[in-house]
Amino acid sequence: MLCWGFAMSPEGLVLGLVWSDSARSLLDLAIGFAVAGMLSSGYQLLTLRPPSFHLLNIERNRALAAVAFLLFAAPFIIVNITIRGGHMRGSNFGFAAMAAVVAGFWSLMSGTLVVMTLQAVGRLVA
Repeated sequence: MLCWGFAMSPEGLVLGLVWSDSARSLLDLAIGFAVAGMLSSGYQLLTLRPPSFHLLNIERNRALAAVAFLLFAAPFIIVNITIRGGHMRGSNFGFAAMAAVVAGFWSLMSGTLVVMTLQAVGRLVA
């Protein structure tokens, strides 16, 4: 059976219907947050302090290396700053909502990049 120009098995058709774009985006979002949490926890385990955006304020070569780390760890850092700093600023719902949207979008983009990379590696290995 040809579907949109591609040969598709019945199992592939069912999988395509079940894993819609919304479900795939939700999975990418979850993977993005999971990778951010793993990187941040690993950093905290090695340095005994939580990661922050202050990593960009160090010498140039180390700051350039920190950009790659912060690219994927930023959603966790944003949520962590929002939770830890919430009691200092009072309960400002607007700020927390904006931080959640930014962290979620960032996590979605980094999760999509991780999934695409894993798919490409899977194609190369197979």
